[in-house]
Amino acid sequence: MDLEKLLTDRLAPAFATVAGGPVDPVVRRSQRADFQSDAALALARRLGRPPRTIAAEVLDRADLADLCAAAEVSGPGFLNLTVADGALAGLVSALAADPRLGVPRTATPDTVVIDYSAPNVAKEMHVGHLRSTVIGDAAARLLEWLGHRVLRANHLGDWGTPFGMLIEHLVDLGGAEAAHELSMGDLDSFYKTARAKFDADEAFRERSRRRVVALQGGDEATLRLWRLLVEQSERYFLTVYDLLDVTLTERDFQGESSYNDLLAPAVEELDRLGLLRTSDGAACVFPPGQVGRDGEPLPLIVRKSDGGYGYPATDLAAIRHRTGTLGATRLLYVVGLPQRRHFEMVYAAAAQAGWLVAPARAEHVGFGSILGPDGRMLRSRAGESVKLVGLLEEAVARATALARERNPELGEAEAAEVGRAVGIGAIKYADLSSDRHKDYVLDWERMLSLDGNTAPYLQYAYSRIRSIFRRAAVPVRPDAPVSLTEPAERALAFELVDFAAVVTEVERSLEFHHLAGYLYRLAAAFSAFYERCPVLRADGPVRESRLVLCDLTGRVLRQGLHLLGIRSPERL
Repeated sequence: MDLEKLLTDRLAPAFATVAGGPVDPVVRRSQRADFQSDAALALARRLGRPPRTIAAEVLDRADLADLCAAAEVSGPGFLNLTVADGALAGLVSALAADPRLGVPRTATPDTVVIDYSAPNVAKEMHVGHLRSTVIGDAAARLLEWLGHRVLRANHLGDWGTPFGMLIEHLVDLGGAEAAHELSMGDLDSFYKTARAKFDADEAFRERSRRRVVALQGGDEATLRLWRLLVEQSERYFLTVYDLLDVTLTERDFQGESSYNDLLAPAVEELDRLGLLRTSDGAACVFPPGQVGRDGEPLPLIVRKSDGGYGYPATDLAAIRHRTGTLGATRLLYVVGLPQRRHFEMVYAAAAQAGWLVAPARAEHVGFGSILGPDGRMLRSRAGESVKLVGLLEEAVARATALARERNPELGEAEAAEVGRAVGIGAIKYADLSSDRHKDYVLDWERMLSLDGNTAPYLQYAYSRIRSIFRRAAVPVRPDAPVSLTEPAERALAFELVDFAAVVTEVERSLEFHHLAGYLYRLAAAFSAFYERCPVLRADGPVRESRLVLCDLTGRVLRQGLHLLGIRSPERL
């Protein structure tokens, strides 16, 4: 279905014949024609011949008659290609008949483990968790739809020295009864009070240290209280995921504690492989190519001088388990960009150990920060991290108010449903439509606007398509002949047939702003088509053809938004 690929496949043999070897035709969309190839210019330097002559010879040999209405040499040696209306219409008809919209299931499925979200037990989720959760969930949706086996790994912070402090504070509050109340209260307050006691009270500090020893030693009473903290926190996390409309469930929780029994065997294997070296009393791996500013090799500390294990040991044990036991071939870590060096070192060490070798590969799906209107890290008025639930609830409230204002006929329940779809969609789209490697500013007015590259703009385009069919009162005929006689029809058709190519590129790069940008271009092309090409007032075959275009646009918009984790309301 990819026109660029179709044209590339037709031109490549002709270029190879002229050049005496393989040549990439470098076919791209163009403003001078539908597509353009400039490969003859680069080839001219290699062959020592005029590029226009080469381009003309390629055209003589290329099989383009059924695809192109015009193919000509332009300027210094460009090939300008105009796609035939009939060929373009045929591709649109094929898409309309395909439940997968021209996007096949992968022929080489991976087992993909996606490590994302990762909140901490006994702490409320804040805005810093948003990007990991939204980007990771979009990756899970996309890769599953393409036929990969996806395993979600929500790596909870549920272990370590802070839990001695938290459990001891829980004991002071009344133990199990207090833990049940915790789910109704403020997790941040619980954590901050425990932290303040730990910092100010030497006796409490000492009890907390003993509690850590009891926890790590398997004391049943301590473990019972720890489990209560974890369970109540997990219930809270699930309410956030439900509000955010992501696919994480209780089955996906994988706490740091779950790797406890894997740490010692992993480190022992590193030692057997001769990869461990002692540095300042700590057992370290020195991954190849990893050096500091002074040019000295950088250590990855897997066992600290006190015998405890740090994050590198957990991450290495996780890779060993995921590739060796789960059979993962693609590991995705959706974590902020500041952790890039850490993951580079972990991946290099895992490769040294033979735990991360082809076909398995690991990728750090890094991302920037969310900024406030002042261009600084988004904070509350009190200067603290913004709670994620508060941010989401504000988005829904703003969107619900806008829905009622725009469409007073909506009932209470429908207005609430639309408000949630639009508000949560706006939050997700603002994130996913931004280059994930960069920071972006949270701007309510822009995010909720019905104009521009926003979720509400796309949702409105979809709802407008559905209103056409409500008024038409007849189902679309997917097999109706498609004719493309108006420029706006052709422009819309070109966007529609580009869907598969965009999805394929995003499958590789996991840069979802390319998919978001495509959906915006599609919605804009539909808007121009809708304004210039009457649908329901058109006659017979033209009306049916335009209904096919409308229906196909709606299906692509809905599927694309679904891959981003955004709902498509029927009415807006």
